[in-house]
Amino acid sequence: MNLNLTGNHVDITPAMREYVTTKLSKITRHFDHVIDVSVILTVEKHKQKAEANVHVKGKDIFVVADGDNMYASIDSLIDKLDRQVLKYKEKNLERRNQDSIKHHDFNQTE
Repeated sequence: MNLNLTGNHVDITPAMREYVTTKLSKITRHFDHVIDVSVILTVEKHKQKAEANVHVKGKDIFVVADGDNMYASIDSLIDKLDRQVLKYKEKNLERRNQDSIKHHDFNQTE
């Protein structure tokens, strides 16, 4: 998994980088087919915003979270991202299972 971490109007400290990397490991534990992740951390006036664009096979998943604290925004982002990735994984498994059932039924009728 490639990680691209960018900061707009905020310096990415080693602690922030480590925090994001640690939190993203939760995503890769649930779904190991993540190709790359782009995370943008932004500060706009009093709003701390975190955006992530995750590239998985066949789809890009985009999530935004904001709050008063950058670490809280990152936590919220990871929670949203985790739900989206699990949803994608479940749909992908359902689709694969339906294809195998159709293929299996087709072979039985021959």
